[in-house]
Amino acid sequence: MHAHALYIGMNTNRNFKDSVFTTLFNNPDLLRELYCALKGISLPQDVPVSINTLENVLFMDLYNDISFEIGGKLIILIEHQSTINPNMALRMYLYSARILERLIKSKNLFSGNRLSIPWPEFYVLYNGKEPYPDREVMRLSNLFEKPADWGFPDTAYPLLELEVTVININQGRNEGISAHCRKLAEYSMFIAKARAYEEELRSRENGIIAAIKFCSKHDILSEFLELYGSEVLNMLLTEWNTEDAIAVAREEGHEEGREEGLEQGREEGREDIRIKVFELLDQGLSADEIKRHLENEETPGDNSDR
Repeated sequence: MHAHALYIGMNTNRNFKDSVFTTLFNNPDLLRELYCALKGISLPQDVPVSINTLENVLFMDLYNDISFEIGGKLIILIEHQSTINPNMALRMYLYSARILERLIKSKNLFSGNRLSIPWPEFYVLYNGKEPYPDREVMRLSNLFEKPADWGFPDTAYPLLELEVTVININQGRNEGISAHCRKLAEYSMFIAKARAYEEELRSRENGIIAAIKFCSKHDILSEFLELYGSEVLNMLLTEWNTEDAIAVAREEGHEEGREEGLEQGREEGREDIRIKVFELLDQGLSADEIKRHLENEETPGDNSDR
């Protein structure tokens, strides 16, 4: 569909999990190029890439954005986020366990023979509005409880570790990576244009449409936008409205946690509202409508019980 013939609206048959990023990079050759750019290496073009992303779940909920194997020796999990989740290392740990479970399901874990599994690597590609370093590492061990009052030493080395490399892919950041992966550079340009037009036109929908037209005209993701024109609009609107709604849910969860004075209350409150957010998004409500709905559900009696 041509960019100038975009269908304006939120109704789409795509699963919530689909995003512009995952749709763009759902291609073995592009994933090989992306990994080489992130890692700073070169791999032969004939090394096979197999996509094994966990599917059929809610967008941004439980499972990963992209997972793939390279030559049966590497397994790479990539998350694309515009807000940094401090629990990403734990999420990646759970993702990798599920994916490895699939990979070895035909093998005997109780066999006397040593099993061989792919070397894992974990990345978060960040393109949010908030300032963030070019590169940072999240560690699973940062989430571990250290029961010092039981005599557990603070300096103890964790018996289980997982590292996630967070890379800022906003336009103008990590240009060495962008130089080796043209599609990633073009994606960053497109998102930057969409945000700039949104601010200029004071309309998210019109801003995205203007960015699609500009990028199509200036050969930025032009083939992709030609193929997915209206879906790009719908996917990006869904992504950004979801982020706004989740931000509301997080704030509601923080408020509940502060009033109860418990971390558990904060997490449970956030998760309950998060589930409600996805239900309302599925009904086609906008971020503003969801916010009003959540606010209207709060009653004086509920507040007094907290």
